[in-house]
Amino acid sequence: MIAKAAILWDEPGTFNRFVNECCGICCDHVNQHLIASPFYRGRYVALVVPTGFGNPRYSRLLPGLRAAAPRIRRFVENGGRLLVFGAADERPGAYDWLPFPVEYRHEYRERALSFPGSTPYGSLIDGYDAGAVETDGVFPVHGGETVAETPEGEAVIIAKEIGEGAVVVATTHEYPSAKFMGAFCTAERETLF
Repeated sequence: MIAKAAILWDEPGTFNRFVNECCGICCDHVNQHLIASPFYRGRYVALVVPTGFGNPRYSRLLPGLRAAAPRIRRFVENGGRLLVFGAADERPGAYDWLPFPVEYRHEYRERALSFPGSTPYGSLIDGYDAGAVETDGVFPVHGGETVAETPEGEAVIIAKEIGEGAVVVATTHEYPSAKFMGAFCTAERETLF
């Protein structure tokens, strides 16, 4: 089995260290220039886009994600896994590069979460109090399946299987559990990005 992920961000940060050191996953840093380059060829089990990618005060990644949208779709269709967190910005269209529609409403606060069905992605918040999870928004409209929702029925974690791969989108504002990352970023083979 191979445990390998790419963290898509402007500069390497503490999230990279968490994935590498706490989760035991070989972790590469891929910036906005590499993601948009048609010549870049990386092989990964998973791509991870941390919280704040849609807010220009925190990151310049969004234009690169939009430029790489067809490659991201192929990566997932061919067996790759994509984990995306909250855009942390109110402007619409922050998720328009994903291979299915996602509308995001930015609103930072603690939320109680429940899991309406059986899913392997529920372990994302293992170790956290499901009655008070820090989140940066909700997904009022989306083309995926709801993994976790508020008591009011607002989606906070969604997932969609596409081809041989999967996309998980979450507004949880905590690091994902090491258990989730270990399972999500491990597979029998890597997928070419």
